[in-house]
Amino acid sequence: MNDIIINKITTIKRCIKRIQQVYGDGSKFKQDFTLQDSVILNLQRCCEASIDIANHINRQQQLGIPQSSRDSFTLLAQNNVITQPLADNLKKMVGLRNIAVHDYQELNLDIVVHVVHHHLEDFEQFIEVIKVDQRC
Repeated sequence: MNDIIINKITTIKRCIKRIQQVYGDGSKFKQDFTLQDSVILNLQRCCEASIDIANHINRQQQLGIPQSSRDSFTLLAQNNVITQPLADNLKKMVGLRNIAVHDYQELNLDIVVHVVHHHLEDFEQFIEVIKVDQRC
């Protein structure tokens, strides 16, 4: 595994840990804007690092040229690097990231809470699949 992937995996792990630390039991999340910003920023970083890994593997294995961030995960699934359900979940994360970054619409905090409770493991699963794919 090369340094790019190692560094991106380290970033994802660090961000997941940070989300879990600051979120805690979630009781203050909807009232604490600083807490919201911290969780959302770290989710964005997880998304960006995952996209970077996907793009790197697409380029490295010559799987195709993605036309969008979502396409990066589609190409990985089409080439059996990741499963289709994992690709679908990661593409939804890209949508969440787009809303947060570009402020297309107000970010629904209930969705963020759902992601924290049910989808951080998608990033962890992605990391594990990539480690196998990259033989490390």
